[in-house]
Amino acid sequence: MSAILKLARNDRGEPEIFRSIQGEGPAIGQPRTFVRLSGCNLHCVWCDTAYTWNWVGSPFAHESGKKFEPGAEMIKLSAVETAARLRAIESEGVVITGGEPLLQADALVEMIDALREHDHNTRIEMETNGSIEPSDALIDRIDYFVVSPKLAHSGNDAELALKPDVLRLYAKLPGAFLKFVAKDVRDVETAAEIAELYGIPAPRIYIMPEGTTSEGVRERGGSLIDAVIAHGFTYSDRLHIHLFGQKRGL
Repeated sequence: MSAILKLARNDRGEPEIFRSIQGEGPAIGQPRTFVRLSGCNLHCVWCDTAYTWNWVGSPFAHESGKKFEPGAEMIKLSAVETAARLRAIESEGVVITGGEPLLQADALVEMIDALREHDHNTRIEMETNGSIEPSDALIDRIDYFVVSPKLAHSGNDAELALKPDVLRLYAKLPGAFLKFVAKDVRDVETAAEIAELYGIPAPRIYIMPEGTTSEGVRERGGSLIDAVIAHGFTYSDRLHIHLFGQKRGL
């Protein structure tokens, strides 16, 4: 029997599996097929996918003040069925995102294997918050990780969000890129401290402005550029926000 995955739903109530362009990080602007999973072990106050974790009755705070019903926002599919739906969409690569995908690591191994039964060269990328250590099985199957450690402004305690052993592991993986959400220059400096502490080369560090509107991203991004350049990091825009706004499935 195939393992079960918990997926987010799009605005039509369907599994959030879609083809679009990558809006952030190393592959920005490139076409990808996305699968968004439900559930997260962290709870960022500005999270733009709070419908994957901020359930009614939970104590977690969010700037929107909105809570979600898990039955309306989550759908369960087998790993094999999820792979079949991904194969049905033309794809230059698959991005596994969330929520926090590593909460469902074992089922993802099965999903990836089912995908690659039909195309051994299917490119697999994973977006993760960097607080959960990936298994060897996943490391062997993921082409690259985009790791987004959460800083203090996320509202998560550092003990939960910044796990030294996990960050050391990603530092050793040449296919792991760290993408820090920044609200101001102090966050860029914190990213620099983390990079130095764990020996992560500057070219593998991306700084992305927090924001869910095009105007907000531009304004905040402009205030970060000098610090990004000074540290030799790469600036990541939020291209999908400029193109589509804050919407699901795009």
